Amino acid sequence: MRIAGVSIPPEKRLVISLTYILGVGPKRAQMICEKAKIDEAIRVKDLTTDQEKVIRDVLTELGFILEADLRRETSQNVKRLQDIGSYRGFRHRRKLPCRGQRTKTNARTRKGKKGAAVTKKKKV
Repeated sequence: MRIAGVSIPPEKRLVISLTYILGVGPKRAQMICEKAKIDEAIRVKDLTTDQEKVIRDVLTELGFILEADLRRETSQNVKRLQDIGSYRGFRHRRKLPCRGQRTKTNARTRKGKKGAAVTKKKKV
């Protein structure tokens, strides 16, 4: 089953499968199931075509920003910060943490793998 351009896993429960869509977390997935009046425990492969249609209708009705639109909006926000020359934009441009975390140690996820350690030459 495809929703918002994402293939959701058929073997998992509906409430878990919906979280594979960018912009839908556990709480929103629960809300979608309640609005659609579909049991959360049902597996995606067991859904009828009518239930699939109801889920798609509920998603459009609730008006969540999902997938490509959400990615675009996020990248535009980061680009705006970089264009106005803010501190956060500068940190984004340099690929460093921009929410106040320390960088002397840690920050490896953001900075990437450590460079090779430089060793001093021994004098003979």
